[in-house]
Amino acid sequence: MASSTDRYIRQSGILPTEKLSDCPVTIIGVGAIGRQVALQLAVMGVSPMTLIDFDTVEVANLGAQGYLDDDLGRPKVEATADLINQLNRDVAVHSIHRRFTRSEDQPTIIFCCVDSIETRRHIFGAVKDRLRFFVDGRMSAESLRILTVCDRDGLVHYPSTLFSPEEAHRGTCTARTTFYCASIAAGLMVASFAKWIRGIVPPIDMLLNLLADELVVSDQLATA
Repeated sequence: MASSTDRYIRQSGILPTEKLSDCPVTIIGVGAIGRQVALQLAVMGVSPMTLIDFDTVEVANLGAQGYLDDDLGRPKVEATADLINQLNRDVAVHSIHRRFTRSEDQPTIIFCCVDSIETRRHIFGAVKDRLRFFVDGRMSAESLRILTVCDRDGLVHYPSTLFSPEEAHRGTCTARTTFYCASIAAGLMVASFAKWIRGIVPPIDMLLNLLADELVVSDQLATA
């Protein structure tokens, strides 16, 4: 079995291994984006990890979300936790097979990977007063949006994305999904986290259209 020192040697000059191994994170939604976020964090050695999702694996999730044939009918959190354990036994995983509720144990580092504006609004309203880091991934076909909250600018900006105009880009995990776009979105969310844990402020808003090769990044609030 590989030692922990050997496992992380190639990222040790980039990421603080000691911080990652004692960094409780919560991933809400383990569909197309959230599952990839969980697997990437596990490989990096981020622990402990809490997975929250009420859904079970269906046939449509195989091609769109990267689940296995043997996962059909299983809770997504359990299937994802099993794969995490195969990837990295150092990672402690807690699976919660239900919707997020306000009674969750005070999560402060959150990856929000859900499929509706209303759910995002509910989650953010429940956690905004105690957040250290919050990142929201949205996707539709070949377009994605990453929103990060880790300072005052993010706290001010994020609520402005939770109203009806955003429904056109709500990034549902059940329709118009491409696995490669979900993987890129997950990578960008994890990259924002990697910056934050090193004391670097990530962009608060990032839009990427893969089909049109368009990238728009905002690292501060727009001024009137």
